[in-house]
Amino acid sequence: MSNLGFRILPVSKKVEKQLVEQYRNVVTPHISDNLNRMHAIGTHLRPFHKKGKLVGTALTVKTRPGDNLLVHKAIDMAEPGEVIVVDAGGDLTNAIVGEIMLRLARVKGIAGFIIDGAIRDSAAFLAGDFPIYAKGITHRGPYKDGPGEINVPVSVGGMLVSPGDLIVGDEDGLAVVPVESAEEILMKVRAQEKKEHEIMASIDNGTVDRSWVDKALKQKGCEIIGPVEKV
Repeated sequence: MSNLGFRILPVSKKVEKQLVEQYRNVVTPHISDNLNRMHAIGTHLRPFHKKGKLVGTALTVKTRPGDNLLVHKAIDMAEPGEVIVVDAGGDLTNAIVGEIMLRLARVKGIAGFIIDGAIRDSAAFLAGDFPIYAKGITHRGPYKDGPGEINVPVSVGGMLVSPGDLIVGDEDGLAVVPVESAEEILMKVRAQEKKEHEIMASIDNGTVDRSWVDKALKQKGCEIIGPVEKV
């Protein structure tokens, strides 16, 4: 019988490393646009590192608020390039990770942490380039009792993250690409990059077409009274 709430599962599928690498120069707004702006992790999870982009596949952890026993196990299990994504219920009473766990994760080649909860030893994170996104900070340490689960779907910042999904984090926030859509979304992103490059060039050379603004206003029933000067 499965011990629901206190178990460790394998990952059935994750985004291949070669495809993950192609996302390293992709920005989160382009990912978001091509996922209909529906696959963003909430803005209350913010970066606590000095610099560094977060790209990797999700190793998910669901834990009791304030307890990090299963997060320690996730660090031991994680393969290089994986992101440890922790649903700690958004609670800020006790920290889920700190400087020791940062050191362990860095040595193992883990790509970063996403913690829907608190961290401590924040100066160690803020001074470096190991990516960590969290909800807040507290000096209170965690408990190590369990229960919890590893490699189950989790809710982090209002977003469902499944084991093996692709995580991309930058200055604008965190995006999640479902494992089965990663290749398709990358193709769409590349097309958007090309289109935006052409728009930027048209702005610079004075050929940009802004007629869409008035068309949109007309279609939406906007009333324009009197002459409107063009800027």
